[in-house]
Amino acid sequence: MAKTPSSKLFDLVKSLSGSEKRYFKLFISTKESGNNNKYAQLFDAIEGQDEFDDDALKDAVYKNEQIETRKYSELKAYLYDLILKSLQSYDEKSSVDYKLKNMLLGVRTLFKRSRFEDCKGILKKAKKLATEYEDFNALIEILDWEKKVAYTQTDIAFLDKELDRISEEEKDYLLQLKNISEYRSIFFKILVSLRKDVSRNKKQAIELKSYIDHPLFKSAESAKSYKSKILFYRSISLYHFSNSDFKAFHETSEKLVALMESNKKMLSEDVSEYISVLNNHIISCGRLMKIEEVKEVLVKLRNITPITTDDAVKIHRQYYMNKFRLCIASGEFEEGLKELKRHLKEIEKYDEKQFLKDNFYLQYFCIYFGNNDFESALKCLNEWLDISGGVERKDLQSLARILNLIIHYELGNTMLMDSLIRSTYRFLNKESKLSIIEKKIITFIKEASSPQSRKEKKQALEKLKSEFEGLSRQPGYSIFGLFDIESWLDSKIKEVPFAKVVKDKFIQN
Repeated sequence: MAKTPSSKLFDLVKSLSGSEKRYFKLFISTKESGNNNKYAQLFDAIEGQDEFDDDALKDAVYKNEQIETRKYSELKAYLYDLILKSLQSYDEKSSVDYKLKNMLLGVRTLFKRSRFEDCKGILKKAKKLATEYEDFNALIEILDWEKKVAYTQTDIAFLDKELDRISEEEKDYLLQLKNISEYRSIFFKILVSLRKDVSRNKKQAIELKSYIDHPLFKSAESAKSYKSKILFYRSISLYHFSNSDFKAFHETSEKLVALMESNKKMLSEDVSEYISVLNNHIISCGRLMKIEEVKEVLVKLRNITPITTDDAVKIHRQYYMNKFRLCIASGEFEEGLKELKRHLKEIEKYDEKQFLKDNFYLQYFCIYFGNNDFESALKCLNEWLDISGGVERKDLQSLARILNLIIHYELGNTMLMDSLIRSTYRFLNKESKLSIIEKKIITFIKEASSPQSRKEKKQALEKLKSEFEGLSRQPGYSIFGLFDIESWLDSKIKEVPFAKVVKDKFIQN
């Protein structure tokens, strides 16, 4: 038997939800005793560990017995297979996809035993279920079985009467699959383009427009099924967002939410797409300053019942990212700190690697900064700089370098400034041509590091603020969407708390 890596088994056990663990224990209790006790002991031992420790697992299972490495490896491998089988059994009870697969396996079993009338009964039920959930692959297989059963029974009357109908249905289901596939392909192309390059340059704009100019996007009527309609609106929604047409972005995301909520059956089967759609709708509301609507959708997002562990992670991630964004934008930094503490406690039950992406650390930075906890803000920033990389969100990496200069300025670390400015300049110049915004901040920090009178410091701040006000449409300015640098400059000039300036500005807007 192939050896299963210990970490693989450990990770699988740790990924199980509470109900899946309970189901596994019931599942294993139906097996014969004997070595079964050791499977249960190993499972319990892994469940009790916070970090993987193979020696401790061996001791928990074998205690004072002599341990044979081969048998221990086989025990782990068999436990892994048992968990998979229990998960398959668990999914069969709740997933329509599994129900359909089992029904068609049942047809195959009955067909081999010439129980043709029983086959027809199951096929009729399966067809009804597959139609309700738009499982076009299953519907094609069902039609194939209809022909196969009729042919085996030599039911010429059935074939003569129904063959044209079956052929038409097959063509329709194949067209539906093609329709979904084409929409999905365009949606992924738009998504990849936006994730890889957030600069919104002219070349990208032309590329995105070419996708949305496809004949499939001329009218919603081109989307032939519920699934393809979701992809139709998601693609257009992303396009409007990339084009900064936030009114159209909001209208489209609103339609998407309504469409998904109108189909309770589909939502009961899969909520992962719904989570993403609600997340985008929150963003669209935020862009139009529909704050009450943002709060309403946040509650809706928080109250989704996850179907999978991945759903639970996504709900948590999207809820807190948007909640933090709202607290940061509105200057409610104290509320943001309470939410941050709750978030950090909740993520203990998940794999922390899933929260090392995106802009979580920069949001932590902003919340601590808004609470004047500069040491914690710097710690979060350094942690993020240690893990950031890859093709995603290079703009945030650039922002992090600028914020690094600002936080050291706040802490009064003038001795470090020369080396920090040099390393920041090298990084930004290497990644892309240094923007006007970045140059002006670096120049300001450099000058501020030299001895200045209170009056000179205020004049330098006022000069930088006036320059910023005229640069809001310049390339590179958008990276400051997360951190309100103008409010920070205002707070330094007026000598009032940063949180107060942000809050007053938010209320005024």
